[in-house]
Amino acid sequence: MTDQQISLEVVYGTPEKQALLEVVVEKGTTVEQAILASGIMKRFPDINLEVLKVGIWNRTCKLTDLPKKGDRIEIYRPLIADPKEARRRRAEKAVDEGRANRVTGGRAKVTVNKE
Repeated sequence: MTDQQISLEVVYGTPEKQALLEVVVEKGTTVEQAILASGIMKRFPDINLEVLKVGIWNRTCKLTDLPKKGDRIEIYRPLIADPKEARRRRAEKAVDEGRANRVTGGRAKVTVNKE
């Protein structure tokens, strides 16, 4: 590796299979170019960079951004459920099952005998 090259990681995963690939690219390489250079799209032909979001260290970024040495480029799959909707459904289920109560906050009521 020369002074004009940087080492990066490119990661992607599905529920069945994950990949973390190290790639060495020239300084000034874009996120998209680094992804293509890693060969990860050969392992996962379903990756469509026009649709999927990408990020560097858990922060979304653009395909045109320039990664730095040691960065981890992540390709994100679309969510299968809206997090707000899933939380609302869990809360409704807890109410139906009697696990949630506005008065007790979901905790069991404790009665104390005062004798």
